[in-house]
Amino acid sequence: MTNGQSDQLRVLIADDHAMILEMLDMYLAAVPDITLKTVPNLPAALDAIAAEGPFDLILVDLDMPGMDGLSGLRKAIEQNAGQPVGILTSNPSAQVVEEAMTLGAAGIVLKTAPLKNLANELRFMAGGGRYLSMELIDLRKKHQESAQTALSKREAEVLTLLAEGMPNREIGAALNLAEPTVKMHVKSICTKLGVNNRTQAVITARDRELI
Repeated sequence: MTNGQSDQLRVLIADDHAMILEMLDMYLAAVPDITLKTVPNLPAALDAIAAEGPFDLILVDLDMPGMDGLSGLRKAIEQNAGQPVGILTSNPSAQVVEEAMTLGAAGIVLKTAPLKNLANELRFMAGGGRYLSMELIDLRKKHQESAQTALSKREAEVLTLLAEGMPNREIGAALNLAEPTVKMHVKSICTKLGVNNRTQAVITARDRELI
């Protein structure tokens, strides 16, 4: 641990909601192996790191002053000298989850989650783990699947008409395409979705909210 305090986990949490910080402070005060420092914004967090050295773990609120989206996360990661930095937020989009983890976030802690698990989550991230709740893991997985699918505009149009139950001939007439071209698009859609036929393609596309 930092500063030679092997029995203490030094955690910095930055959030502009005083009530959130008070609640976290009260809860973690009863956890003997965690020492918490709280600040109200990103500049104060960066000042704290500069003054006190890297923390074992930092959590930054995604929407507080100074964050400027995920660029604030990047700044905190750079300043904390290789020690883990995670995000504290309420309802992140799939895009935010993916981008934050790609940037190297230690994890994302939801403000809506029960406090009873917080200490273990903090220990896990401080120990080098990357934490996401099951809810966020599922959200990220769907986003990754959608990104991998990457249907072309024409394939998306064909898929929409497939979902309406149109045969290839009618799809071709609707989109001014030759029937062999429609068949080629259907085959490509099935390949990208990892399915064997048009019925499975429609079901999978609906599951992934592509249509």
